[in-house]
Amino acid sequence: MQLRSLCPLDCPDACSLALEVSDGRVARVEGSRVNPLTAGFICAKVRRLPEHLYGHDRVLQPAVRCGPKGERAFRPVGWEEALELVARRLREVRERSGGEAILPLCYGGSNGLLTQGSVDERLFRRLGASRLARTVCAAPTSAVARAMYGRMPGVAFEEYEHARLIVLWGCNPAVTGIHLLPYLRAARRRGARLVVVDPRRHRLARQADLHLPVRPGTDVVVALAVARWLFEQGAADEPFLRAQVAEVEEFRARAGRWDLAAAAAVADVDARAIETLARWYADSSPAVIRCGWGVERNRNGGSAAAAVLALPAIAGKFGVRGGGYTLSNSGAFDLDASGAIRAEVPPTRTINMNRLGRALLETDDPPIEALFVYDANPAVTLPNQELVLAGLAREDLFTVVYEQVWTDTARFADVVLPATAFPEHAELRAGYGSMTLQYAPAAVHPPGQARPNYRVFAELCARLGLQRPGDPVEPEELLEAIVGAEVGARLRREGIVQPPAGARPVLMRDVSPRTADGRIHLVPAELDAQAPGGLYAWRPDPASEAAPLALISPATGRTISSTFGQLLEGPARLQMHPHDAAERGLRDGARVRVFNDRGEVHCELAVTRRVRPGVVLLPKGLWLRHTRNGRTGNVLVGDEFTDLAGGATFNDARVQVEALA
Repeated sequence: MQLRSLCPLDCPDACSLALEVSDGRVARVEGSRVNPLTAGFICAKVRRLPEHLYGHDRVLQPAVRCGPKGERAFRPVGWEEALELVARRLREVRERSGGEAILPLCYGGSNGLLTQGSVDERLFRRLGASRLARTVCAAPTSAVARAMYGRMPGVAFEEYEHARLIVLWGCNPAVTGIHLLPYLRAARRRGARLVVVDPRRHRLARQADLHLPVRPGTDVVVALAVARWLFEQGAADEPFLRAQVAEVEEFRARAGRWDLAAAAAVADVDARAIETLARWYADSSPAVIRCGWGVERNRNGGSAAAAVLALPAIAGKFGVRGGGYTLSNSGAFDLDASGAIRAEVPPTRTINMNRLGRALLETDDPPIEALFVYDANPAVTLPNQELVLAGLAREDLFTVVYEQVWTDTARFADVVLPATAFPEHAELRAGYGSMTLQYAPAAVHPPGQARPNYRVFAELCARLGLQRPGDPVEPEELLEAIVGAEVGARLRREGIVQPPAGARPVLMRDVSPRTADGRIHLVPAELDAQAPGGLYAWRPDPASEAAPLALISPATGRTISSTFGQLLEGPARLQMHPHDAAERGLRDGARVRVFNDRGEVHCELAVTRRVRPGVVLLPKGLWLRHTRNGRTGNVLVGDEFTDLAGGATFNDARVQVEALA
């Protein structure tokens, strides 16, 4: 039997799925054509979904800790005992120290609108809990897109086939957002050029007409140098700038600080390559930039994203099919979950998740006494890993982990609750690449005693005396509260709807900036005031003689963040360029120590030309078991913030590598 479903995991494409179900279990996962972008194919990650659902790491029933934290020493209990314990401890913390002593922590493990940001939000707001700044990804880029363009939707993936020049800046659609690839191929068959700006020489970079392997943290100066070249060569669209764009002269002055030679010296690339990018960009129409989240993961990340997104405005690349930029298309739908939450935002403190370790160990007035983790795996996904693990190991911290599988974080819990995975509950999902809104009911019953988020959080509301008459709990109630009766009925019937402007809007024709004055802002005042030294200021590389190598941790084709990490086999391998390996007397396959003053990772070495000299790579999504000393690359990453919006600076990690004795 084949049943309809959708993928709500943290990926732009929001695939529609067809599940082969046998004996009440998911036997096979395929793509469906409900979402036209999916076109019947899906990634290899989600094809392994049955292993995730029915593997030996699945959490099958509630459990309570009966040994030291971190050692997975638990005794099974029933839901009644588990929920009563959780409710009692949360009540005690609130009565003793106030609601702010409770911290909810979630990010992206589901990304669906029914299982995150609805009933869960209701519970924690009514408790008066500390609020979480969900900034581990997309915080700087979101702030930039909002201030510059008012979160205007970007170029649809399907429109890339019309482009004559495609620039992939800090992204790799071959592993994240794979449904862009057919349109890239179609464009290239029609003569389009491909430019890749990325320190990695991944598959698309090897196929590109031009590859700029910039050093991490230098995207901002490269983009500003391109902008200066456009102004100086008369390639800026002055009529468009006068009519549609604000702060042009201020931006022109700031870009003027960076000529091609200066940017090339900082980025460690050939100045002629930057000029080629600028010339091709000026001469090509339509031209589109796919800006990824790789550009934001450093101390200059917000300014970098702003500089990249300024280019189509400077060169006047809007108003034609396949022209402009794509960042996140989540703004295509104007959704409001307040009717599902039914609780005001309390005037409580906000804790940035990138400093969870500090928050657990140092925050007072009041200290955090209860941590509720769901849709997240902070032990391996957040910066400053040693502090995070030390905080999770606190014996006086009451920790609930509501999870599908036994993650590294679950091992530090006092109570583990079994969560459903997405085929096992109803879900609503808006794409942030694909311009679609989709709904699918539960397709199969969960194994064991797993329960969906919306029911468990509603039960905790009831036990804590926080339930109110009329609170929506069931999926169809939540669906209608978020999208309304008419759209909800259509979603239940058809499974998908398109945004008001359509699925393929032309930028500056079908959609316009949603800023207060309707103009594009190149130097928004709110960003300029926030960025150290002002927007577009470049902060120098943090490398030192002791730690000269830039460590990056990009996504791979095997995990979605840390989701499916339990399915990875074999030890982690550090990628290093042959020049850097030879300089250190290291050979392929050697056991190495990657270290800085924050910690170290023991792993194997892969000598490859797929990273540029001066850069080493440990994949995103690793679990503690994947290295020889039980630490991932995040142990080497500090918890300093990006220049804008308090984002994570994963790519600012600087390390040394030596043979492991």
